[in-house]
Amino acid sequence: MRLGVSFAIARDRLVRLSESGALLEPSQAAYTGLARVGVERLSKLVRVQVRELSWTDRSAGLALRWEATGAGGGLFPVLDADLGLAALGESTMLTMAGAYRPPLGSLGEALDRTILHRVAAATIRSFLTRLAAQITGQPAPVPGALP
Repeated sequence: MRLGVSFAIARDRLVRLSESGALLEPSQAAYTGLARVGVERLSKLVRVQVRELSWTDRSAGLALRWEATGAGGGLFPVLDADLGLAALGESTMLTMAGAYRPPLGSLGEALDRTILHRVAAATIRSFLTRLAAQITGQPAPVPGALP
């Protein structure tokens, strides 16, 4: 996603978000979007583990792990990903690269190939949209809405 703020501003805001625990909000909001596919009662807790931001003058990276906890948490995938920021002229590019592990072994892998990968992609898009809003200071999307 292209952000309408300079790299220095985006980096500083991402540092503050990660150090303050504020990355939990876009994670919880993205997770709430799962209610739209009928799984809202299984688990409502999300744990986000974040490593310290590493950066240079032109790029920055942050490793994170996202997982559902609580009742039914084992029915959701675990995501390990790297968030990236890169200077792009006067603006900044926000990227995310990672992998998730579908739950339920081979059954989960089969379900993932047919439909669950779409739910995971929508959840990740929602997370990135909400994170971009926090970094740029723009209003966040409606809670629970998938972009």
